[in-house]
Parts: sequence; structure tokens; C-alpha cells
Amino acid sequence: MAFAEPPGWYVISLRPQGGHAALRRAATARGGGLIALSPWRLVFRDDAATAAALRAALSAPRLIFTSPAAVQAAHALQPLTAGPGQDWIAVGSGTAAALRKAGIQAVVAPARMDSEGLLSLPALGDVAGQQVGLVTAPEGREFLSPALRQRGAAVLRANVYARVPVALSGPALRRIRALETPAALALSSGGALQQLCTQAPADVLERLRGLPVIAASARLQQLAHASGFAEVELAEGPLPAQMIAAAAHRFR
Repeated sequence: MAFAEPPGWYVISLRPQGGHAALRRAATARGGGLIALSPWRLVFRDDAATAAALRAALSAPRLIFTSPAAVQAAHALQPLTAGPGQDWIAVGSGTAAALRKAGIQAVVAPARMDSEGLLSLPALGDVAGQQVGLVTAPEGREFLSPALRQRGAAVLRANVYARVPVALSGPALRRIRALETPAALALSSGGALQQLCTQAPADVLERLRGLPVIAASARLQQLAHASGFAEVELAEGPLPAQMIAAAAHRFR
């Protein structure tokens, strides 16, 4: 009977509970393994106030969705239908794919998949006196709303899902304490990093701060440095393949 080779390195994922599959597949394809260390889970909102906020946001001539989860949560509340002349804007390719799956075929997404990339799009250049719908989560893309308002836009925000903190996995913490194989922390969310720093036992946090970090953006790279992580490498982007490529190159 043949046995699979053990991973040559690990990536530690801070994705929400149930959200590690794509990163795990990418790591496995390159000879790595994954340790899931979720600091939160996603909960879709379905109350009347959220539904009303979403209807208002979807009436705007320009709509921004900040994550695949935002698309899925909005679509669960009501069918998504493009109106005449509306611009549907996604933060990146994953969110754009989720919108297409939900029935919106004409979607704009920036090559640089972050808030700065969104704001560089022509559709968001001249928004003075216009409404912009923002479909997101509380504390999601906090840089966006002020930047759009500074440009003169009226932002109609719909927080269609929430990030609910959860206790860090005991088995994952034990695996990190016992790690002898090279590992890196994959960082694609500032909020997840803040939750980690708040929740992690002191010895685990010290261990993690001694590992390299693969950051999905320059903003996250700066945040990791400010949070005590000394060695932070910038990936080409936030996609699982891009994050894992940076880790695999490091441990090759």
C-alpha cells in the first residue's frame, strides 16, 4: 500500500470557518499542507432592516460588492437583476465570478484586487452627486466609504453578512506549537489578523510572529509589520494560487 508523502511545508490559514478549501487545494498541488486557524465565521443577515438597506443599495447606478460572501448573502435576500445603465463592480475575480453565477453578466473588476484598485476604476472616478451602493459586511473595506464620500458620492451601504468571532481551534493551536516543518501565515484580511492577535495564546502568537507572513496587499503587509510580524512578503495578489505561489517559492 502506497502512502502519500507528508507536506514539505505548511500555510496557516485565517480564512473563515468553512472557507479553507481553495487555499488547501492550491497548497496540496504544490506539495504543501494547510492548518486551518479560523478566528471567525460568516453569518448571512436576513432581517427586515438588512433587506431594506440592500434594496436601497441595489437601486444605485453604481454597485460595489466587496466579496463572494457579499454576493451570496445579497442573492439569498433577493434575486440580483441588473437595471438599465447600472455598473456592477466587484473587488476581484472571485467576487466577479460569484456575481456572474448569480445572474449578473456585465461585471467590472480591477486588476489590483483591493480597495485602492477599486477606486482606480473609471466607473468610480466621477461620482460627485451620485449614489453608490456598497454591499459588504460591518467593518469591511472601511477605506472605501470615506474615499467615495470624499469624491462627492452618496454611499448606500448594505451590511448583508457579519463576521462572528469563534474560539481558535484547539487541535490547530497544538499543531502550531508542535510545528517542525517550515510554515508561513497566509494573510488576506486585516480583521482576521486583529482577531488572531486578540485571541491567540501568548506562546502561539509569539511562535506565529516568528514565521514568515504572505500578505495579499501592501496595506496588509504594513498591518502585519505594525502587529509585530517581522518578516512579511507581498504576494502578487489575494487569490489562493497567488498566495500559495509566494509560499511555495519561499520553501522551494
